[in-house]
Amino acid sequence: MQDNLYNLAFERSILSSIIFEPEQFDELSTALKSDDFYLPAHQDIFNAMNFLMQKDEPIDEEFLKKELIKIKKFDESVMLDILSANPISNTTAYVNEVKDKSLKRHLLTLTTEIKRVTVEEELPSAEVIDIVEKKLYDITQDNQTSDFKDSPTMTADTMAYINEMRERGDNILVGVDTGFTELNKMTTGFGKGDLVIIAARPAMGKTSFILNTVNSLITNGKGVAFFSLEMPAEQLMLRMLSIQTSIPLQKLRVGDLTDDQNISLNNAIAKMNDAKLFVDDQGSININQLRSKLRKLKNQHPDIEIAVIDYLQIMSGVGTQDRHLQVSEISRGLKMLARELNMPIVALSQLNRGLESRNDKRPMLSDIRESGSIEQDADIILFVYRDDVYLYKEEKEREKAAKAEGKEFVSEYVEKEEEDAEIIIGKQRNGPTGHVKLVFQKKLTRFVDAPSFSKGIETVYENVDTTSANIDIGQNDTISMPPL
Repeated sequence: MQDNLYNLAFERSILSSIIFEPEQFDELSTALKSDDFYLPAHQDIFNAMNFLMQKDEPIDEEFLKKELIKIKKFDESVMLDILSANPISNTTAYVNEVKDKSLKRHLLTLTTEIKRVTVEEELPSAEVIDIVEKKLYDITQDNQTSDFKDSPTMTADTMAYINEMRERGDNILVGVDTGFTELNKMTTGFGKGDLVIIAARPAMGKTSFILNTVNSLITNGKGVAFFSLEMPAEQLMLRMLSIQTSIPLQKLRVGDLTDDQNISLNNAIAKMNDAKLFVDDQGSININQLRSKLRKLKNQHPDIEIAVIDYLQIMSGVGTQDRHLQVSEISRGLKMLARELNMPIVALSQLNRGLESRNDKRPMLSDIRESGSIEQDADIILFVYRDDVYLYKEEKEREKAAKAEGKEFVSEYVEKEEEDAEIIIGKQRNGPTGHVKLVFQKKLTRFVDAPSFSKGIETVYENVDTTSANIDIGQNDTISMPPL
């Protein structure tokens, strides 16, 4: 290999500096990986240093020699070369040089990989591009790839996670905030690497639901990537502004605003100008294109914490295979991408209309279109359900039938500005299933936490003067109490 792709003297100096000043390893271990070193023996020594640090043992010549002999990787001549190298006080320049040469070696390896998949394996160009982009993303992100993690590494990572959770006290959130208190309690948030499916029949409000989550995140300075396959970005922005300003969506659409509403709108727009929200409304996109776009965006904006796809069944397939195989490839691809980028990916999904023939129309896992692969790949599956949608639909069908028979129709349906809603947790890989009550504000297309009925009752009775209460249950079962 060409000399400009490695510098053994720099590698020796870095390792020598660690041995003579072990406290440097904490900082250097975050900047360097073992495969940044060119010489395999240097990689072994760096790994041994990391192992000793995890066991809280000295990183010195004797302990390194003992550890390397144990794993049959000790090379005395290499160790003597390192010990005879001059330790350095300022390692930054040396580290940068070693990492630069490591990056060049990885890029050179990538060119060989491109030749292999293009010429030898004769893969389609779309697959070649996807492989190259993933490899390039891994290289630029300094991702460390290995076949296995050993027990010391896993226990150290696990203890670091437990300590982080302990420091957060009674904070119920582990993952990304859903925007809803009770849902956070049930799920502890959307976890890094999770594929979250939000499914519903049309008009239930699945887009409105996830926009509430998006609004909560960007309000708190978090970054969001949104792939809108169903509506243009301007319509999404109208909904976001309605959520933020409490101005009815229809008024925003026609521009029918009062002076106060105009002020509120301008304030919301000023905030949105600073929001870290990125929307792709191309309308038709396949899994390879989505991967490419999200990797680039995440590379440019590392603070993006979640990606949303609205919705999964609109995504194009790759190739000419059956649709259920295409959906399987899409769902699996989204799951792997979530793990690769270490962030939750939320995909909205349609439900089969068959559920509408049941008496109880609350959705189940089997109601998801092409449900087999989606159900298997998802970590969390949430269903959005509003009973009033079906009550209204049934009322319209009765009206239509009455008119067809020439009968007078008297409507019994009372339209509400706020409707009860349920978020049904149909699957949660690391938590319980169940349901959460919400309220849907129709004019604002906004979901909000439902008031706690039990908490309200307790509050009322705390304010009752029970010594003067006159409780009289007579013939009509009435209860007389002083005004609250």
